[in-house]
Amino acid sequence: MADRLGRPRRRARLAVAITVSLALAGCTPGVVDPAAEFHQVDVSLAEETTTSLESVLDQAVALSGSSGGLAGVWAPWAGEWTGASGTVGFGEGAGRVKPDDGFHLATVTTEITCTVLLRLVDEGVVSLDDKVEKYVDWMPRLGGITLEQLCRHTSGLADYYPSLRSRFVANPQRPWPPAELVSNGLAISRTNAPGEQVRESRTGILLLAMALERRTGRNWTELAQKYVFDPLGMDATRMPEPTVTDHDGVIDAYSASIAQDGAADCAVLVDDSAQSSSMGGAAAGAVSNLEDARRLAQAFATGAILDEPTERAQWTTLPLGGSAPAWQGAGIGAYQYGTLRGVAGENAGALTAAFSDPASGLTVVVALNNSTSGAEFVREVAFALASIGSKAAAAPDHEQPLVELPWSIDQASARMQELAKCPRTAESAPEPVPAG
Repeated sequence: MADRLGRPRRRARLAVAITVSLALAGCTPGVVDPAAEFHQVDVSLAEETTTSLESVLDQAVALSGSSGGLAGVWAPWAGEWTGASGTVGFGEGAGRVKPDDGFHLATVTTEITCTVLLRLVDEGVVSLDDKVEKYVDWMPRLGGITLEQLCRHTSGLADYYPSLRSRFVANPQRPWPPAELVSNGLAISRTNAPGEQVRESRTGILLLAMALERRTGRNWTELAQKYVFDPLGMDATRMPEPTVTDHDGVIDAYSASIAQDGAADCAVLVDDSAQSSSMGGAAAGAVSNLEDARRLAQAFATGAILDEPTERAQWTTLPLGGSAPAWQGAGIGAYQYGTLRGVAGENAGALTAAFSDPASGLTVVVALNNSTSGAEFVREVAFALASIGSKAAAAPDHEQPLVELPWSIDQASARMQELAKCPRTAESAPEPVPAG
């Protein structure tokens, strides 16, 4: 309770300090870097720690069948690490991945869309309990679903992605109108009644974006710029136009060929690097880099740019149900795993995860460029990195916090091995084939 009660005062002091420091530096006033709340130590993590982190990233690249990947770990009391492994693609002469390369955010994009919702709630433009049919009145069968349920993944709407995954992988350059993807999701049987269970649904997030665009008269890019990118100084994050399929500065994207039944053919590696953002759109279509993803992860976990009541609502979590352990829950727009809050997800050719602990500031971002092993795989990679980062020794004059994670590095590593569908070795790497 002390942290929650103290946060408004700390946030007010933080806003003043950031405004003053940015004005002195000639930067745009009002930009919030959530790391300032944690007093991030501006040094590299100790060599022993970085060696362990690099080993996990190398292992993740090989197990996922990626050509390369990049990751960052920020432990405010100890320092930070950003690393890269492998090459940007499998093509001849492909360069080495660099820590400042861009990558596809995959379903971490959902945090941007849901932050827009929450900030519009703060402004009184919409309410969490508004019915989506109030704004998306041209779509049938939406009765009783609220904006909050769309972001909390309790709408009962099926996710369009699994049934279309093979088509996305085989033809990634096709532009998909959001209404077509939503219609595909609506045509699938409901997973449950609204509000009953947490079941991730990109269909719901695309519907949310439609509702917010209709209510405000602005498109997603304009809303994201005003309510997320500008306030957080996220200069490297964008949603490419659906017809733009070449993404300069972004690591390539690959997937094993996917059969209609969802099985992966590890002998056929499809090059999905040229792709339309429209297959994910407001749910999974943005591109970013490590620094911007770090800012987004920390802001979303702490509610740094939200009013206090909205933040409380955001992180009043619901149990995931089924066989999920009690330490896993769903907030509005992201999940809570132990003390970490964030998202791990996939899109054709990309696996990305971003998590942050709102108490200690421990933050992890990881991106891989082969989507075959799925979202659970990259989540376990993030868990492994977080386990190492949580034990980083404090820098001089700093105190190491107690970060209790309900998994160990050994458990996360074992799960990585279990979930890897098409691990790569130097001898087994297939020659990529063009999509389409």
